[in-house]
Amino acid sequence: MAGPTDLAFDPWDPAFVADPYPAYAQLRARGRVIRYEPTDQWLVPHHADVSALLRDRRLGRTYQHRFSHEEFGRTPPPPEHEPFHTLNDHGMLDLEPPDHTRIRRLVSKAFTPRTVERLRPYVEGLANDLVAALAANGGGDLLTDVAEPLPVAVIAEMLGIPEAERGQLRPWSADICGMYELNPSEETAARAVRASVEFSDCLRELIAARRQEPGEDLISGLIAAHDEGDRLTEQEMISTAVLLLNAGHEATVNATVNGWWALLRNPDQLAALRADHSLVPAAIEELMRYDTPLQLFERWVLDDIEIDGTTIPRGSEIAMLFGSANHDPAVFTDPARLDLARKDNPHISFSAGIHYCIGAPLARMELAASMTALLRQAPTLALAEEPKRKPNFVIRGLEGLRVEVR
Repeated sequence: MAGPTDLAFDPWDPAFVADPYPAYAQLRARGRVIRYEPTDQWLVPHHADVSALLRDRRLGRTYQHRFSHEEFGRTPPPPEHEPFHTLNDHGMLDLEPPDHTRIRRLVSKAFTPRTVERLRPYVEGLANDLVAALAANGGGDLLTDVAEPLPVAVIAEMLGIPEAERGQLRPWSADICGMYELNPSEETAARAVRASVEFSDCLRELIAARRQEPGEDLISGLIAAHDEGDRLTEQEMISTAVLLLNAGHEATVNATVNGWWALLRNPDQLAALRADHSLVPAAIEELMRYDTPLQLFERWVLDDIEIDGTTIPRGSEIAMLFGSANHDPAVFTDPARLDLARKDNPHISFSAGIHYCIGAPLARMELAASMTALLRQAPTLALAEEPKRKPNFVIRGLEGLRVEVR
């Protein structure tokens, strides 16, 4: 079994977190599946395998629809973590059919192309306002001034969360998402539990208010769907709202700052983008491939599978390395090079299969809106100081990105 001493893969090493891509190349050279003892997982680093496993119904985001913890050979989570797991386990990302199918069908109505397109004036208007303020100030922190407020406001608007309560959304989300890192500490778990309780209480009050006075928001829509016969428990409504808030902005925030940091380190590509704004859609896809916001995605093995002659037994956990798959030279020519004109770009940053990101069209719209606004209103944007990476490995981002507009 491979351990931290004989693998360059070390998600707790700041040097690895700063640039995991050379280590991924070593993993891909080592094989198609590698046992990693520190997290009790099987690492899958190749694009073809990750893509196939995301669609393989012998794997699941949960196992509790088929097995108890004991039957699956797993230890139940500690009782003190229960608020987090109640919240997390009732969201569609951690459910399997038929519950996943039922909830996704309801939520997908809010993410149809027509519905998303109706948001365009709001998204582009807000992006322009945020960038105008950044430019007027001569610069600032791209993370807190543009990358965070745009998607948080958009998903909060969709959910119908009042303005006065939006300030806590990002901190709650950050604390909850800390539990998605590998081997989270008890301190991380305690923050996630506290955020789960506070966020759930906030949404429970909002649901009660919307029952009395429905609006045009998604929460009201879920209540109406329940009343019309599409059964959705209150906990499922709460968990769905939290999932949409977390998933609806975490990737976009990190894709924005990771992307601009990559552009600022590749001035030839930034110059090409500034010269030709029609490159924006292709640039977004390439930047999400080049420095993937979600580096790892986990699945449980519900029935024995075989990868390259190795049997992965039921009860195991597989860690699909999105960042490695997106740098696989078997799929991407010269993957370590940022190429905004890349034509063939089947990155898997939005996942695949039944858990493909339902908000991908909205995320692309938000990324295009902020990028276009920055290109137009801050054409001289430059780095003000070297950014620091967040210590997180799974959800990849920066502590901030200080820029100046000369």
